[in-house]
Amino acid sequence: MIDVIVVGAGPTGMMLAGELRLQGVRVVVLDRDPAPTPVVRALGLHARSLEVLAQRGLVDRFLALGSRHPLGGYFAGIAKPQPTGLDTTYPFVLGLPQPVTERLLTEHAVALGAEIRRDTELVGLTQDEHAVTAELADGSTLAARYLVGCDGGRSTVRSLLGIGFPGEPSRADTLLGEMRLTATSDTVSAVNTEVRRTQLRFGAAPIGDGFYRVVVPADEVAEDRTVPPTFDEFRSRLIATAGTDLGAHTPRWLSRFGDATRLAEDYRRGRVLLAGDAAHIHPPLGGQGLNLGIQDAVNLGWKLAAEVNGWAPAGLLDSYAAERRPVAADVLDNTRAQMTLVSLDPGAQAVRRVLSELMDFEGVTRHLIEKIIATAIRYDLGDGHDLLGRRLPDIDLAQGSLYDRLHAGRALLLDPAGALSVTGWADRVDHLVDGTVDLPAALIRPDGHVAWVGDGRHDLAQALTRWFGEPRA
Repeated sequence: MIDVIVVGAGPTGMMLAGELRLQGVRVVVLDRDPAPTPVVRALGLHARSLEVLAQRGLVDRFLALGSRHPLGGYFAGIAKPQPTGLDTTYPFVLGLPQPVTERLLTEHAVALGAEIRRDTELVGLTQDEHAVTAELADGSTLAARYLVGCDGGRSTVRSLLGIGFPGEPSRADTLLGEMRLTATSDTVSAVNTEVRRTQLRFGAAPIGDGFYRVVVPADEVAEDRTVPPTFDEFRSRLIATAGTDLGAHTPRWLSRFGDATRLAEDYRRGRVLLAGDAAHIHPPLGGQGLNLGIQDAVNLGWKLAAEVNGWAPAGLLDSYAAERRPVAADVLDNTRAQMTLVSLDPGAQAVRRVLSELMDFEGVTRHLIEKIIATAIRYDLGDGHDLLGRRLPDIDLAQGSLYDRLHAGRALLLDPAGALSVTGWADRVDHLVDGTVDLPAALIRPDGHVAWVGDGRHDLAQALTRWFGEPRA
């Protein structure tokens, strides 16, 4: 029997497949499309996503193919300088088309042994206390111990489970596409500058090979967003918004997206779980969606692997939803706020002006930017040291760096004084003694978050048992 079926071969699904394979879990990824989509729905990786890629030794592959952009103006397009001294090795947005991100994550997962079955559509599922059975469109079935729906905002898995997806429907659609423009680059830049003084849902940016990625507000909300706009519709909206179609021609693809905001009522039903857009959708402001999904996968991967491998303590798998659902709710809130702030309504513009004044205080801008880049997340692991529940940045060690020690997806006891031990848990937790580190002893989970801080062996044993199960002889 397969250990885990992942439905959806996008960035969330492929990150999860790689995380599971690091722990020896047999993974099969199903995707209904015959080939990866060329559509560039997301263009950026934020600091926390780059950190988790660094934790797995992958980040250099992404940095080599992307372009670095400052974080100023990333909250609702309010132009303020980037806060200084952000506590991360990656204080920038890495511009990288989603298909490239997806390809790199797929190569990683496949190299670790994940199996991908394309042109394979899930149409039904059943489960009992031992397994999940996936029913496929060709009439065959596939059984696994667990199944994870990473199949997007219109998730088949979520629908089959009957999990509610409350929130607000789309109130404003946006057209998105790639096409050539006959207008000069200076003209495109001037039009961008002028239109974006009032309309932040407009933009045309070069993406190579003579093509531009063009975004423009739609005229109305589409009844069926799966139907792409016509090129004539796209050109007419450019003219209505910018006064020119910029000489648009030769569209490579056209799409539309809305600003619907929804959060799944549950992230788990029995042996079936949700991650990424299957669990939450929101407006794209701040470029948080793809990043949120990748980070879901890193939180879930080691916990689900612990269940499969038989050492998970009680409640570990349920901590995935307990930790990640509030993070998604916060992203929904900040994108709702940003959508209000880019509205042309006079009241919304008044709020925007007030917030812009407040953002002259660097502490306010820092707080909002850290929401976007997800470095300020603190999981509720109870009372204790300020580091508890937070992620550690990639600190220097006597040899290498902290994230170098997390490549295998194992937990790590960072022990500056050399007074502690992981005896009984050494098959799940690494032990590093490094007196150069100016930190207290800390137990770091495979996702990079701190599960325990202290100096007492008894307290450490309790934390090890809570997160990594019973000790073994």
